[in-house]
Amino acid sequence: MSGRRIVPRALPRTAPALSALALAAALTAGCSTPEPHVTRTAEETHGSVRGEPAPGAASPYWVDPGSDAARQVRAWEREGREADAKVLRRIADRPVAVWPAWDDPAPQIRAAARSAARTKKTILLVAYNIPHRDCGLYSAGGAKDADAYRSWIGEFADAVGDAPATVVLEPDALPHIADGCTPPEHHTERYQLLSEAVRALKARPNTKVYVDAGNPDWIKEPAKIGEPLKRAGIDGADGFSLNVSNFQSNESVKEYAALLSGTVGDAHYVIDTSRNGNGPLSGGRDEAWCNPPGRGLGTPPTTDTGDDRLDAYLWIKRPGESDGTCRGGPRAGAWWPEYALGLAKRAKT
Repeated sequence: MSGRRIVPRALPRTAPALSALALAAALTAGCSTPEPHVTRTAEETHGSVRGEPAPGAASPYWVDPGSDAARQVRAWEREGREADAKVLRRIADRPVAVWPAWDDPAPQIRAAARSAARTKKTILLVAYNIPHRDCGLYSAGGAKDADAYRSWIGEFADAVGDAPATVVLEPDALPHIADGCTPPEHHTERYQLLSEAVRALKARPNTKVYVDAGNPDWIKEPAKIGEPLKRAGIDGADGFSLNVSNFQSNESVKEYAALLSGTVGDAHYVIDTSRNGNGPLSGGRDEAWCNPPGRGLGTPPTTDTGDDRLDAYLWIKRPGESDGTCRGGPRAGAWWPEYALGLAKRAKT
């Protein structure tokens, strides 16, 4: 199975009866929903992680000194777990995305932008608040209506301001149209809202926008997501994103991306490599998306990709956050240090 449904900690868990179509969609989607991230400045977290030079230093993206991983490193150092702390720096010292709050995105974005400005870095953000999100399933929610979304994305864009930023726009929104999960009566509105969001974000002078397109194990025929991308305004964006919160290998994603790019005017793209170092869980096991064992960190965030159309490898999903209570994990979105440590130990780079 390719994907998952994660209930954010900010929303109540519901378990409605699922039709066969809805259940299939629940098992094939690609996005894990992190809890909206609380950004802390270096001053608030008493400095950066001690030790070797940060591997994120050469990346153009901002490293959050107050991330769960950074705070875990400091805690383990105090406890004498120096070896584990050193390994966990493979996450703590690298840039991961901020998923701003669904009620008020501005404070987190501005805090990240202020912190990033000190090191002249780019902030990585995810806009995830589309109405009728997740087809009413486990990550149900989003803005209450179109006008509320317009207001939210406007606040989001205003908070970015002139700061250098890369925004991944609405994971799952278009794949859920392509797979038939989102009811047809919502399609036109969704396309309109996404195209408006692209324009609002691109009106900021230093913002790049990538519209999410799922992963190759979800919408298996690239042409089926190409037309939705066009209707959502891909021509005005910087490209599309793939593999958000998923585990598909770089090789399979790039092969898929090349085909998809050809259907949308040779558009550029970015890949989420936060947990795909060992690829997806093999064997077709149930809930292969949910805290799968044996996975590892993938390619560290970088714009040095060796491919003209691949703009960056990014850590969009924050590695170390649980996918849910499967396989002994804590609730969805909760920091799980031992799982994070496993990902870091199995990192390829």
